[in-house]
Amino acid sequence: MAKLELKNLNKTYDRKTIPVKDISLSVEDGEFLTLLGPSGCGKSTTLRLIAGLEEASRGKIFIGDRDVTALKPGDRNISMVFQSYALYPHMTVYDNIASPLKLRKTPPDEIQRRIAEVSRFLDLSAELMGKKPGQLSGGQRQRVALGRALVRQPDVFLLDEPLSNLDALLRERVRAEIKQLFEKQSAPVVYVTHDQVEAMTLSTKVAVLYQGNVQQLDPPSRLYTHPANQFVAGFVGSPQMNFLTLPCQGRSAVLGEVKISLPDGVATPRQVVLGIRPEDVRLAQPENETALVGKVFLVENLGMQNLLSVRLAGDDLAEPRTLRILLDAQRDWGGEDIRFILPTQSIHWFDVETGDRLGLRT
Repeated sequence: MAKLELKNLNKTYDRKTIPVKDISLSVEDGEFLTLLGPSGCGKSTTLRLIAGLEEASRGKIFIGDRDVTALKPGDRNISMVFQSYALYPHMTVYDNIASPLKLRKTPPDEIQRRIAEVSRFLDLSAELMGKKPGQLSGGQRQRVALGRALVRQPDVFLLDEPLSNLDALLRERVRAEIKQLFEKQSAPVVYVTHDQVEAMTLSTKVAVLYQGNVQQLDPPSRLYTHPANQFVAGFVGSPQMNFLTLPCQGRSAVLGEVKISLPDGVATPRQVVLGIRPEDVRLAQPENETALVGKVFLVENLGMQNLLSVRLAGDDLAEPRTLRILLDAQRDWGGEDIRFILPTQSIHWFDVETGDRLGLRT
């Protein structure tokens, strides 16, 4: 197997359209990297550059010791699974899976051996192997597309939003199948999605992209607990993190009548952005005198929990600030006042101007 490495990769169409800006990263053998971000952030373009479907404007792409930047797609030994599956409609499942091997003039007995191995692995029955794509369900077509990628035994796997055409229940099942499948593969995997659940559940590490730049490259758990900036903090996590822009007095940020200490090592700014996830807000105990007070104006039932939207009381702004809080679903919270606290250890701090993280969390 071979490591995939991108060095200062750039794609420029014109002065105003630069979807990929100096991306540098590496994917080791056995790693599953997800490129995560909103539409237009450059993730699919990056994948196409790796595949050779787009020509890099600047930078290098290495697979192992080979510089493949200028090589044609067929010379890179890469397998790609497309969003549309890209199966040949006139061919049977068997022939679709065999097609990349036939193009490489693989001996017939080797083709049969590899297809038998992949079909067992993906639970593709003999009956299914004789059908054409139009006779298959979405999940079956997805497995065939994966089989065609696996049978090549490539140096790198590339997957471009392969679950986006599936319904919610099927997507969850196929996602679990993909995770089990690639845990048994040793080649690097690069997966593109805008769905953070896919990114967090499938990946060994995630690169969050925005406006062509990598905002953060880390394991999923660290993205959640140590977001590098306000964009990552807001994009990763559902429900989305709460953000409040607060004035500062000395070493504290001020929210109503409550002062919240800033982290050590942070120069005292005039303003700061406080971030806290809805699941980290806690109901105050009766003896807690520094609690915040708010009125619940919206309750969204999420099953095991309710997502409460709360207007803060005692806020002198013309437009009262709101927070979203996750609480027990076995109680009707609608319309009442609640007292709550923001645990210091759960607060994230961000620079008002740059959005960069302030301080560190252990």
